[in-house]
Amino acid sequence: MGPVQFSVADVHEAIAATRPDEVCLVHRDRRLTWAELTDRTRRLANHLIEQGLGCHTERGQLQGHESGQDHLAIYLHNGTEYLEAMLGSFKARVAPFNVNYRYVAEELHYLLTDSQATAIVVHSQFTPTLAEVLPDLPRLRVILQVADETGLPLLPGAVWYEDALAAASPSRPAVQWSPDDLYILYTGGTTGMPKGVLWRNADANVECFGGSKADTMDAIVAEATGGLKALLAPPFMHGAGHWMSFRAWNTGGTVFVQQHTDHLDPDDIWSMIEREQLNFLLIVGDAFGRPLLDQLDRRSYDLSSLTVLLSGGAALSAGLKEQFLQHLPTLMIVDGLGSSEAGGQLSHVSAGAGATTGTFPISPGNHVLSDDLTSELAAGDPELGWLAKSGRLALGYLGDAAKTARTYPVVDGVRYAVPGDRARLRADGIIELHGRDSVTINSGGEKIFAEEVEAAVKAHPAVYDCVVAGRPSERWGSEVVAIVRVRDGFQVDDAALRAEAEHHIARYKLPKAFVYVPDVVRSPAGKADYRWAKQVATDAG
Repeated sequence: MGPVQFSVADVHEAIAATRPDEVCLVHRDRRLTWAELTDRTRRLANHLIEQGLGCHTERGQLQGHESGQDHLAIYLHNGTEYLEAMLGSFKARVAPFNVNYRYVAEELHYLLTDSQATAIVVHSQFTPTLAEVLPDLPRLRVILQVADETGLPLLPGAVWYEDALAAASPSRPAVQWSPDDLYILYTGGTTGMPKGVLWRNADANVECFGGSKADTMDAIVAEATGGLKALLAPPFMHGAGHWMSFRAWNTGGTVFVQQHTDHLDPDDIWSMIEREQLNFLLIVGDAFGRPLLDQLDRRSYDLSSLTVLLSGGAALSAGLKEQFLQHLPTLMIVDGLGSSEAGGQLSHVSAGAGATTGTFPISPGNHVLSDDLTSELAAGDPELGWLAKSGRLALGYLGDAAKTARTYPVVDGVRYAVPGDRARLRADGIIELHGRDSVTINSGGEKIFAEEVEAAVKAHPAVYDCVVAGRPSERWGSEVVAIVRVRDGFQVDDAALRAEAEHHIARYKLPKAFVYVPDVVRSPAGKADYRWAKQVATDAG
């Protein structure tokens, strides 16, 4: 018999009952208490239920890639409404999922079709794109529109979000919340088409949202001692943002949303930490770290309250970690490694001197599987294998049984998640991460991992950002190309970059060419767009 499991809705309401008047969620001039957030998410749930949405087929009757629930698309910038939509969906037994707000109409149509969305919460500024595809989405029948600075009118057939909440009942929804109900996380699609990963929400609450593994609700509530004041800088449409939001709530803490949510504003971030005396900041790798550091060079802030900086979703280079520690010597910097398919996996802490990138101590439930996925590799095995996770895993990909079977293989009777990261387990119990196989470059018969080369090039102080891709080569089959943005006020040439990279990687991995660009294209969450990079590399050839 497995451990007692609780739904996200049950856990949040139980914690809320112990601290009704404490602040739970802050954005601009709105400071919602736990009681107020409970009221608003119950109202949202009751509105969705009144529209006939909910769970129609229980989990026990379904395969891992199937859903028996209605799905609600969250097409919003960061704000109170984003997290309300997630929590309110859970309370209605509706499965929430993330929408990339940068999608053009064709991409949005694909996502809303693939996701089988029946409901959507949308900021007004995105309604023109939604309007383009609505005629081809007959399944989408509930539209809640959140007013914003654009002042755009209500989309035909939509209801204002605040009007829907005001008219709905504040009573606890008349449904039985289930740990089996789904949380859906769509992958970023930077190397292929986005896919919806299906999680039982009780599993996601532990593996993604960092919830307690205690077997009684009293014990879970007792662990929620409060005190965490977290600013989550990435867009909530990226898993790391809402994972850490719910993690903060699972501790009884408070979630803060920056003032400017359509772009990264370093002054906004640091000023909020100073003003609110926040103690936790989430960023996504160098794409966030570099501009934040640049701002610290321009202006000083009282950041004495900040104790933890977590980088999730992309690596934070060792050089940037050292710069953060120079500004904030008492800061603890944590690299968090996870994936949509496996949840949180590994972490590495940097404090004081000796910051590194790409290595993680092994922890329970994490493994390295052989290249052919037939066995688990022992510590010290020289083979480059696959990073894997066992235990409480996602169920699969929505509507895709074949991809589900490939990503969640069963080896010696154990089900694993293998998201696609190449890794080696050293004899000292340290996992060396080599990067995603999907962005591996095969050059001259050797496998070269783009992220490893990126880290080597970024070690040069003149490099502001770098992404690496392969392009066709008559001699090598495919050759490594580094696409580089140079820091303002710096000058550098190919030879200098190659010389720096040679200190960190073998010569055969060095870029054959460099392409200099004014900006490296990344997702709003800071992840490299490798399809763009490959095109740039090819065009420059």
